[in-house]
Amino acid sequence: MSADLRALIAQRLHSFVLQPLAGDTRRAAVAVVVTDAGFGPDLPGLPQPAGWSEEAALLLTRRADRLRQHAGQWALPGGRIDGDETPEQAALRELAEEVGLRLDPSAVLGRLDDYATRSGYVITPVVLWAGAAPVLHANPDEVASIHRIPFSEWLRADAPILENTPHSAHPVLKMPVGEAWIAAPTAAVLYQFRELCLLGRPTRVAHFDQPAFAWK
Repeated sequence: MSADLRALIAQRLHSFVLQPLAGDTRRAAVAVVVTDAGFGPDLPGLPQPAGWSEEAALLLTRRADRLRQHAGQWALPGGRIDGDETPEQAALRELAEEVGLRLDPSAVLGRLDDYATRSGYVITPVVLWAGAAPVLHANPDEVASIHRIPFSEWLRADAPILENTPHSAHPVLKMPVGEAWIAAPTAAVLYQFRELCLLGRPTRVAHFDQPAFAWK
């Protein structure tokens, strides 16, 4: 990955006016990790990346089946913010705990908008630059598998998928990946990253809803 790509993403994040969500609700942070493609397992239906996107990917996991909440679902590394932690500190800690990737604070490029989940959390996405990160280790208590999804996959013409449902005035947001799809809240973070950081289009996502199975 190039220094130019890092500078471009950082500049777009720096110029973006965030819409944080206040309140006493439970807080969490997720790590939106920009890394090299090519080290992770393939997914069914996922084409080989081409062009500049061949060198850049986002790091995602599949949650362990034994977890009580959201077992087996796609996720960004992350979790609850502890005590006086900042979202950046929490994202870096969770990244190390879940996939064995230890980055220092200089890896932080910026934040995306907070997203309030139906399960009662406010999630703060923190964008991190990881470089090659060739060796990752899944924590078996939390992570079933680790995947590097190239930027070209997030730029697909069929993304995002918007689904109207009877339980909300706003559509459910999904992002296609391979032959499957990822639902909000993770999909909302991915879509805002795509629009702002890759395409330079400031976009809000807090209004998009989650499918009913993600409400718990």
